Amino acid sequence: MSESDTPGIVIVGAGQGGFQAAASLRESGYAGRLVLVGEEPGLPYQRPPLSKAYMKGDAGIEQIELRPAAFYADHRIELVNARAVALDRAAHRLLLEGGASLPYAHLILATGARNRPLPVPGHDLAGVFYLRTRADADALRGRLEGARRVVVIGAGFIGLEFAAVVRALGHEVTVLEGAGRVLARAVSPEMSAFFAQAHAAMGTHLVLGAGVIGLTGEEGHVTGVETTDGAVHPADFVLVGIGVVPNVELAAEAGLEVANGIVVDAHLATADPSISALGDAVAYPSRFAGGMTRLESVQNAADQARSLAHRLTGRLSPTGEPAPFEAVPWFWSDQADLKLQMVGLAAATDTAVLRGDPASRRFSVFRFRDGVLTAIESVNRPADHMLGRRLLAGTPAITPEQAGDESFELKSLLGR
Repeated sequence: MSESDTPGIVIVGAGQGGFQAAASLRESGYAGRLVLVGEEPGLPYQRPPLSKAYMKGDAGIEQIELRPAAFYADHRIELVNARAVALDRAAHRLLLEGGASLPYAHLILATGARNRPLPVPGHDLAGVFYLRTRADADALRGRLEGARRVVVIGAGFIGLEFAAVVRALGHEVTVLEGAGRVLARAVSPEMSAFFAQAHAAMGTHLVLGAGVIGLTGEEGHVTGVETTDGAVHPADFVLVGIGVVPNVELAAEAGLEVANGIVVDAHLATADPSISALGDAVAYPSRFAGGMTRLESVQNAADQARSLAHRLTGRLSPTGEPAPFEAVPWFWSDQADLKLQMVGLAAATDTAVLRGDPASRRFSVFRFRDGVLTAIESVNRPADHMLGRRLLAGTPAITPEQAGDESFELKSLLGR
């Protein structure tokens, strides 16, 4: 049997999760054939810097690549630049665009997510951009040089990170958000208010509670964005950041269960014992969410990859069984000089307890449900974030009163 016909572990998706799965499999002792399939040309790279350091020109492609080319050769990780188009589960083969196929003994779906398209007239005008890939970032960087007025649709992480960068470069920036506050899906109202004020202080024009109904243009190029309040916001170009859609089609067409993501169990296994899945495209059971959830997070994808690699290489928990995936979810966002770090998962109805003064630009918001800590949101207070990761890994023994009392030493809780 030739090397090309040798079944091994095939990973679909060469983002952070797919790369980490390959690296962790080798670290855990897997010695068989290992193939990493990705649609984008070049080496796997980090996506978070695309809206920040890479956009500003502070980091080049070599700085954002996850590993140099020699790493893949040294670890016998085959990189295949191709689009996966179908699964033949009976034959254990992954079909690639162009007619080639790969045999697998085990398949890992790390297919990630894609940008949610803007469903309004004018969405296809020239000058309308999204930001997900290095090619997207390169196109945006090239457009920035000749632009003065920039409109960002969506006040989520990507939109606000990008807005902070282009404001620092001297552009006029308008951010449009249909919800009543920025970062509405991710943080507390208190944290939303702080970031709205911070971006306004940078000179960004925020328009909240006004949905986008169309894009205007001249000679095929975007010139403005029309909102539900009747206003038209002039634009030399537009960045759309209204969320993502999980890439589940490969799994769904192969008959795997899909419900807000590729459905997996606590061990990241699908109903097919030869197929596992991880990352942004996966719906998995989480004690932090109180049920099935899907997280769009680099760290979650990497943590799931490590957990899956341990299971596939036979690493067992102290009980003698494979350990379920139970990592504490955490996230971050850099906006100008503000580092937002979040740990845990809060519901909209969870109460918020402030620790520190937002005016100092160093504070945290502790979230509680029925008196139990569910999440911590921190700005420029990494110690609070790290404490939260340790507390939430177990049963957090902290009260709302302790969280709000700056004289109380939070570290004292770790020895309990």
